Amino acid sequence: LAVSVAVLLLLGLQVAEGRRNRCFFNRTQESCVCYNLSEETAGSIIQCLAATVVEFWGGDLEKYAALPIRDLDDSVIDTLGSLVIQKIIIGDVLVPEMLLARVLRFFSYTHVQELAFESCIFQGTGDWSDMDGQNLPIVSLSFHNVTSAPLTGREQAFSSLSRWLETLEELAVTGSGVTSVPCAIGRLFRALRSLSLAHNSLGDGSLSPAFCQGAFPQLQQLSLHHNHLSSYHGVCEGVGLLPELQHLDLSHNELVAGPSSSCQWPPSLRHFNLSNTGLDEVPAPLPPHLEVLDMSHNHLHAVDISLSSMKKLFLNQNLLQAVPSIRNYPVLDTLHLDNNSIWELPRDEVKLLGRLQDVAVAGNPFNCSCSGAGGLQALAATGHLGQGWPRDYRCHSPARYQGWQVAQVPVSVLRCDPAAVVAPLCVALALLAGAGA
Repeated sequence: LAVSVAVLLLLGLQVAEGRRNRCFFNRTQESCVCYNLSEETAGSIIQCLAATVVEFWGGDLEKYAALPIRDLDDSVIDTLGSLVIQKIIIGDVLVPEMLLARVLRFFSYTHVQELAFESCIFQGTGDWSDMDGQNLPIVSLSFHNVTSAPLTGREQAFSSLSRWLETLEELAVTGSGVTSVPCAIGRLFRALRSLSLAHNSLGDGSLSPAFCQGAFPQLQQLSLHHNHLSSYHGVCEGVGLLPELQHLDLSHNELVAGPSSSCQWPPSLRHFNLSNTGLDEVPAPLPPHLEVLDMSHNHLHAVDISLSSMKKLFLNQNLLQAVPSIRNYPVLDTLHLDNNSIWELPRDEVKLLGRLQDVAVAGNPFNCSCSGAGGLQALAATGHLGQGWPRDYRCHSPARYQGWQVAQVPVSVLRCDPAAVVAPLCVALALLAGAGA
């Protein structure tokens, strides 16, 4: 019976009228998708025994919540251990948490490393005491668009899962209305490397409790995009106790920078995403050892940053009227300036830009005078001008070239730089006159 309930939890699922009620195996992708399996149709699960990824969609497990579940015998344990399934996805299911708490421990006999819940409703609260001291092979856990009881006040339940949670490496809870993460819960995730809380309802006051002293000590990647964050310096203070943080995504939050503060970002921070945050200036302070900065899709009119460690800078979709000087970025290799208000690449900047590996300036209103067109053509000749050349590089002025591709504008040394021709000609004439005398 325990096996049946475990299978029904993973396959579970009451027949839904008008939908398929069986499993379909994709041999090429080694994946299997099951729809609305019931006890009567669960036999088709045999098709999934060779799959590494198995998906179960649809159903209702309420009627199994009160079933007694006993320990597994050796033959069943051996069978579970022989399965090659690495990832399980469960979607559109009403899951009684009491049932999940009683069955989850059976995953310890499998090789499942990833478990994902999509658009599920977790009903009630479970008794997790059976999970005390249990190890699970699952290292990646995700919840998207799920409904459950709030995390606050459930610290004791999570403590029963501590033996497993302290080995978890990846966690995503997205699109689920999360407003807070209690400090005590964060301290359980001793080995977590990646955390996504994107598309939730976290505010400025949510961060300091969630990332308190001792919480998420190994966290390297944190995604907070599409939340309700508003204070740049508040976020800085909120994540300041994450000693290993390397990647931080704050995109799609309406941030206000305010005056520079003494806040200290984690010195380990290397990748910073501030795109789509409504900023009209570069905030300060920035992480001191930043290598990748994305400030695309904002309202920047000018950029004046001095970070010697910067390697990649994304400033596309802003209001820049000039190319920011890259003299302060000795190791920069990527610069994106697409869709700004830049009309010309100065000659001295073209020489510097030619040293980069990836430059993108498409979609700007270029002045295709000699210097404007010539600079872009010279940069394109280096082979480092990024995607969009020549199609998306068009002239805005002068009128005779409006709408032309910049690559098609005729440029000659005599027309663009008469001094470059006249000076040598004068020297040659002077030499000839001297020789004649």
